[in-house]
Amino acid sequence: MSNAFRALLRKIGSGPHTGKHLTRAEAEAATRMMLLQEATPAQIGAFMIAHRIKRPTGEELAGMLDSYEQLGPALPPIGTSQTVTILSAPYDGRTRTMPIGPLVALVLAAADCPVIQHGGDRMPTKDGAPLVDFWRGLGVDWSPLSLERVQEIFIRTQIGFVYLPNHFPLAQGLVPYRDQIGKRPPFATLELMWNPYRGNSHIVAGFVHPPTEKMFRDALALRGSLCFTTVKGLEGSCDLPRDRTAIIGIAGSPVEPTDELPFQRLHLNPRDYDLGGSNVPLHSTADAVAQMQAVLAGQSTELTDSAIWNSGFHLWRAGAAGDLSAGLSIAEQLLREGHAREKLQELTAALNVQPSAASV
Repeated sequence: MSNAFRALLRKIGSGPHTGKHLTRAEAEAATRMMLLQEATPAQIGAFMIAHRIKRPTGEELAGMLDSYEQLGPALPPIGTSQTVTILSAPYDGRTRTMPIGPLVALVLAAADCPVIQHGGDRMPTKDGAPLVDFWRGLGVDWSPLSLERVQEIFIRTQIGFVYLPNHFPLAQGLVPYRDQIGKRPPFATLELMWNPYRGNSHIVAGFVHPPTEKMFRDALALRGSLCFTTVKGLEGSCDLPRDRTAIIGIAGSPVEPTDELPFQRLHLNPRDYDLGGSNVPLHSTADAVAQMQAVLAGQSTELTDSAIWNSGFHLWRAGAAGDLSAGLSIAEQLLREGHAREKLQELTAALNVQPSAASV
């Protein structure tokens, strides 16, 4: 048993009257001891459920991110002045609505805007369909690739994917606890802010409940992240809805990083851009992949409008368009003229290129 971890557990698990928040350094130490399994299984499970009940603070999440940065993987800078967009998504997947992220990534890369996603396999407690399954259906299997191989593909295509079971086994080792405690632990919030890239980046994080967004803002500010976007998105993802006004927060500029731009609130109604409609339901991974392929083939569908709405926003936010209307026009053109489909073909071809000796 770790006595040092027990002291931290007692601090957060003593109830509403005597319990206290951890400092950033304490949260980093607790996360490190859990990742390295220096804490016992009983201690790890108790910490997760106690922290879930207490609710994490931005300072605690900053410390947990510190530990992820120290022990986790990261893709090195790719030698470009462009800011890389980090499109995050809940690791426990989707069950109700179609994910737009893979299509957005292809459109962004087709516009020379580099993008990284990350995630794992089906994960408790939601056990929804993860992003890696949709990519696999499109012919891109990230799961067996080494991190060095992902870096090669990222440099070649401007799309990368960090796969938790293969690239961050320490964090994957904590996944079974989610099933055992029956609740999402604070790590589920942490993952939405995690940045597995060491160069200039722009984090896009989705949320459901407003207090989560405040945790994002506090944690990222403490860690010196000047550029990020928050989205009250579909199932907690950063996918903008089409059946309601999108509630978005933006900090900083991906084009000119600065600490002088205050956090701003945006309310974007897709109907104002003739893109209002229904969020496409998710029936199965196979059906979703078929619909994605139809979009990439230039067909006009509800999913096409969702892809344009989301991609246009992210193109604008990435600095590839002067305003949202221009971003939407660029997104529509890249899809209609087949450039996003060509990017997928480029990506699948890159996977078939003989890897370098260093990446095997």
